[in-house]
Amino acid sequence: MSEPGKYTIRPCRDSDFVTLRRLIHDTIDISYAAAYPPRAVAFFKSFHGQDQIRARNRDGTVLVIDEDNTLTATGSVVDNEIFAVFVHPDKQGGGRGRALMMALEELARRNGIAETELSVSLPSYDFYRGLGYEIVEKRSRDVGEGQCLDYWMARKPL
Repeated sequence: MSEPGKYTIRPCRDSDFVTLRRLIHDTIDISYAAAYPPRAVAFFKSFHGQDQIRARNRDGTVLVIDEDNTLTATGSVVDNEIFAVFVHPDKQGGGRGRALMMALEELARRNGIAETELSVSLPSYDFYRGLGYEIVEKRSRDVGEGQCLDYWMARKPL
């Protein structure tokens, strides 16, 4: 599960949880703050807390990209759902997200899943469409004080 000389895609370890939460929250702060109102950003952070990462790892598989002992990306697959895919903004655009998605989709295939689904955020819309995900529904979540978190549900046959 690795690309020689660049980075390694590996399963999450117990010792990774604090670092993963920081990676995810930093990515949300940088990539989501321009696309979403403050209460939506706070919702994303609470949805991707350390306890939630542990639960995803318990109920499915959390993968990480490890570059010289630094975690730069992560993603999860639980049953047929892929979620919590984050690549640190400093590392975006170099193929890490695509490689991580391929690894997550392969895990789902090996587990007998014929179709995956995921939630698509505003910043990730073009990325997932480029990977062949079909938007099936637009959704909006009221996060209070007149603010909304808009996103789409998408599916892809494997």
